[in-house]
Amino acid sequence: MSARDGLPRLRARRRAGAERAPHRPVPRLGARTARGAAVKRHFTLVLQCPERAGLVHAVTRFLAGYGCDIVEHQQFDDDVHGQLFLRTEFTAGAELTADELNRAFAPVAVDFGMRFRFCAPTPDRILVMVSKAGHCLNDLLFRWRAGSLGGDIALVVSNHEDLRPMAEASGVPFAYVPVTPDGKAEAEQRLLDLAGEYRVDLVVLARYMQVLSDGLCQKLQGRAINIHHSFLPGFKGAKPYHQAYDRGVKYVGATAHYVTAELDEGPIIEQEVQRVDHSHSPRSLATVGRDAEALALSRAVRWHCQRRVLLAGTRTVVFR
Repeated sequence: MSARDGLPRLRARRRAGAERAPHRPVPRLGARTARGAAVKRHFTLVLQCPERAGLVHAVTRFLAGYGCDIVEHQQFDDDVHGQLFLRTEFTAGAELTADELNRAFAPVAVDFGMRFRFCAPTPDRILVMVSKAGHCLNDLLFRWRAGSLGGDIALVVSNHEDLRPMAEASGVPFAYVPVTPDGKAEAEQRLLDLAGEYRVDLVVLARYMQVLSDGLCQKLQGRAINIHHSFLPGFKGAKPYHQAYDRGVKYVGATAHYVTAELDEGPIIEQEVQRVDHSHSPRSLATVGRDAEALALSRAVRWHCQRRVLLAGTRTVVFR
C-alpha cells in the first residue's frame, strides 16, 4: 500500500480520536482562568525593627492568612546594631489594597516594634533636576523608555534651558526655574509647587549644580537622590578631574546618595568605580567619570523605586 493509500485511514483515526477527546481551548494570554490566577497583584513589604525571635514567622503567618504567595524574600540581621531589615515581595488577590494591609498589620508591628510599609505596585513618579550636563538625564530617559528604570519620569526641572530639547524629545515636560542669589527661596518654592502639581514621589538631582537649602533637604528627606564624583572630599571645587590627573589617581568613581543638609554626605545607596592609569588625560578621566555617574545614579533610582533601599541612620541596607 502506498503512502497516498494510507492517508485516508490516518485521517479517519485522527477524526475518531477527536471525537473521543473533547476539545479544550487554550486560554488567551491575560484571560482569567478557572482558578483566578490572572487577578493577582504584586505588593512589597519593607520593615525594620530590633532583632527578636519569631519576627519572620509573624510576617509569614500574616501573609498566609491573607492567601498571599511570597515570590521574593530578603532579610539582613545587623548583629552590630541588633536590628533586622526585611523586604518581602508577594502576590495577593486583586481585592486587597496596600492601605488595608497596612491597617491590618499594625497590631503585629506594635508587638515587635516594627517600622514597616506595604507598597502597591504603582510606579514612583520622578522629578529630575539638571543644569547643563546631560549625560545622567540622557541615561535616565533611555532606561525609562526601555522600561528598566523602575519608575516614571514625570518632569524635568532645570536652572538652564540647555537640556529642554532632550527632555521634550522624549515627551517629558520641562520646567525652567532660574536661580539667582536673591531668588533662591522663590525657586525652591516653585520646585515644591511643581512636585505637588505632578504628584512626585522621588526627586533626582542628575548633576544639578545648585546647593539645596537645609529646609528643602529636610522636606525631601528620604525621597531625593544626588550623584557626584567620588573624589570628594579630596578634590573639591572646580575641575576635579584636572586635580585628579595632577595627583595621578588610579580609580575614578561616582557616588549616589540620599540628599541631606550635610552637603554630599547623605546615606550612600550605590558607588561605581573604574580603574584608570597614567595614560588617561583629564578629558578621558572625565569621560570615564560620566559613565560611572550615569550607572551609579540609574541603579540607585531603580533600587529606590523597587523598595530595595532601607535607611539605617547614616547608612543604607540595599537588597539588590
